[in-house]
Amino acid sequence: MEQIWKDMHDAAEAVIGARKISDYVTCGEVSAAVLSKSGKIYTGVCIDTCSTLGICAERNAIFNMITNGEQEIAKVLCISPNPSKGAPCGACRELMVQLMPEGYKDIEIMMDYEAGRIMTLGDLTPEWWIG
Repeated sequence: MEQIWKDMHDAAEAVIGARKISDYVTCGEVSAAVLSKSGKIYTGVCIDTCSTLGICAERNAIFNMITNGEQEIAKVLCISPNPSKGAPCGACRELMVQLMPEGYKDIEIMMDYEAGRIMTLGDLTPEWWIG
């Protein structure tokens, strides 16, 4: 496995940690690391709230990347309670497609870190509405 995947996994491990923020908000049950095309790793955790105000860890990491002036994704890794299920949800996939409509198919997704199973976003979303 490439060293960058290990670095991304370490970065995601560093921010994961379930905690209760209030009676209505929990976070950190899932973490993610996004590698930008420039080679920088951005992280995020899930934030779960009432009334659908929360966010997935992957989108949080992507927004962190955007906040820091970048918008092109090379790789995505997620650490969830089920370690063999690393596929981003539909909302996360949709954001990546809209962010990179010409290049989203090449984004690499770590599906199962222990097994080293990687897929491209194009394989996960072969006939997206954007094209």
